[in-house]
Amino acid sequence: MNWRNGVVGAAALVLAACGSDEPEETAETGLEAQPETGQVEVWRVALEEIEGSVQYEYGAQFAELISEKTNGEVEVKLFPYGQLGGLTDIYDQVQAGSIEMAFGSGFLGGTVPESQLFSLNFVLTDDEKKNAEILNHPDFRKHPDLIGAFNERDLHPLAIVPEGWQVWTANKPVRTPEDFEGLAIRTMDNRLLNETYSAYGADPTTMEYGELYSGLQLGQLDGNIQPVFAHQEMDFYQVQDYMIFANQAQFIATFMANQAWYENLSDERKDLIEEVVVELVPYIHDVQTRLNTERLDIITENSDIELIYLTAEERAAFRERSLPVRDVFVEMVGERGESLLNALLEQAGEEPQDEQPEETDEPESDAEAGEQPEDATEEEPEAA
Repeated sequence: MNWRNGVVGAAALVLAACGSDEPEETAETGLEAQPETGQVEVWRVALEEIEGSVQYEYGAQFAELISEKTNGEVEVKLFPYGQLGGLTDIYDQVQAGSIEMAFGSGFLGGTVPESQLFSLNFVLTDDEKKNAEILNHPDFRKHPDLIGAFNERDLHPLAIVPEGWQVWTANKPVRTPEDFEGLAIRTMDNRLLNETYSAYGADPTTMEYGELYSGLQLGQLDGNIQPVFAHQEMDFYQVQDYMIFANQAQFIATFMANQAWYENLSDERKDLIEEVVVELVPYIHDVQTRLNTERLDIITENSDIELIYLTAEERAAFRERSLPVRDVFVEMVGERGESLLNALLEQAGEEPQDEQPEETDEPESDAEAGEQPEDATEEEPEAA
């Protein structure tokens, strides 16, 4: 709770357009108590995104399946972003048990530092479907260190939901780190992002999200980093000439529950949730693919922006430069973060990187060293 930083994920991008002071009042009034035994059981889910988003589609299908599999004994109520306050309000309420479940993405790093693992570049594969399967494989999703990281903050991770690639935009083609030289690309005030894009040769520049469109339009910035849906929602593509797909990182959200609530569920209810979240892995992959494809179609139909897809060789040059940032993450989060990073690398088919021959007596791997993110201060929307 005292780690709040600016590692804000792409979901928050969509939220910014609909934020107001009203949600905070709603959050303060609280929610109705759970019904008495024998009545319909209500599970409440807070979203970081608005209706029609990936998280909303996930929540809606989760609700439908839970109702169907319990013959209506359990009703899942969704609260799109804004109804229960801002991002910190959402996290605070699920930690306190005021709501049962919620989504957490980039800004969740302020509450669960280990979750910043998902902001590292080139840790997963370039296959989105495979990544969804990797992230939800029991060896990672149920890893003791992942569960422990959330449990320490009164939370329990239920599923991991990739929502699409983070995409660069710029006013010139970018295919190599040399092309990034001197390019002022907008990042949040966060060490992890600054280290990453400095390593790529760019000039990471902090700017408030609400000023980003005009900053790009006026030439104060040369580039931007967002998922496709955010580029379209916020019209950033209208003031940029190129969209560059490097497949370096996806925007990833965690579907999580209040720990005490989850632990007090019957084994039958826990098994039900497990059955549903497993069933939703391929479903939400198809949904996010469709939604991002539709948004990209809107972009190309309404602008002359040029799309660039990096080759495997071009991606490798950026990946090489990203490797030291893993060490920043480990340095910042500690042994548990390192353990989770290695577990994820193993699932992705890469050797654990903490076993360098020159630093250990166990030359089991000569994989590259990792890096670490740093905490930041601003609670603003960002797609790292």
